[in-house]
Amino acid sequence: MLKAVLFDLDGTLLPMDQNIFMKDYFGRLIRRLTPIGYTPELFLAAMKAGITAMTVNDGSRTGEEAYWSAYTSVSHTDLSKELPILDVFYNTEFDEVSAVCGYNPKAAELVRSLKQKGLRVILATNPLFPRIATQKRIRWAGLQPEDFEFYTTFEDIGYCKPNPDYYREVLRRANLDASDCLMVGNDVAEDMMAGGKAGLRGFLLTDCLINTPNADIEQYPHGSFDELEAYIDTLLKEA
Repeated sequence: MLKAVLFDLDGTLLPMDQNIFMKDYFGRLIRRLTPIGYTPELFLAAMKAGITAMTVNDGSRTGEEAYWSAYTSVSHTDLSKELPILDVFYNTEFDEVSAVCGYNPKAAELVRSLKQKGLRVILATNPLFPRIATQKRIRWAGLQPEDFEFYTTFEDIGYCKPNPDYYREVLRRANLDASDCLMVGNDVAEDMMAGGKAGLRGFLLTDCLINTPNADIEQYPHGSFDELEAYIDTLLKEA
């Protein structure tokens, strides 16, 4: 029986070309940090180390703790100077990155429709971002953070995609069985394959498809938001 739908954010509810998004996002961060001694090369090396640390994190510490530990081991910077700059960035300039993202009104319409049908809706977005950046990206998609039962950020979880333990932890927090859920995402490896290893059935949204393993997507229910809505309706009728 379908009880809950888990949504990815970037490239799913929020249309984007991930490469363009990251280029604009990182470029703005570098410009903010140059005055305290960063070069583009140093920043990117530290950022890469931090992201890698979050990706391989085993849940023994939060993503935030893993990120800053690896980041500072490369950058050798004073976070007491850097963190206030980042706070200002996320509260102001980060919103300008939305210009390189798309917008699909069907995303918010579907989320709200599912809630009206009595389904639980959880935002299973890869927790590589701080809470404020996740909340802002939710709003860029035409939604509000409170539209979701909960959402994951690097402050509050110790696993990242494509680790199946990320999904197991989301299910544990929601007190849900994998068989009662549908994972909706645009990334074959991170959403379909990793979710599948945790027992989740999936729907592959193809509007901003990422298929790094070059897998045959015919093995997954897939399509646009219209196909997704029809698929969910079918699952509800089968219950």
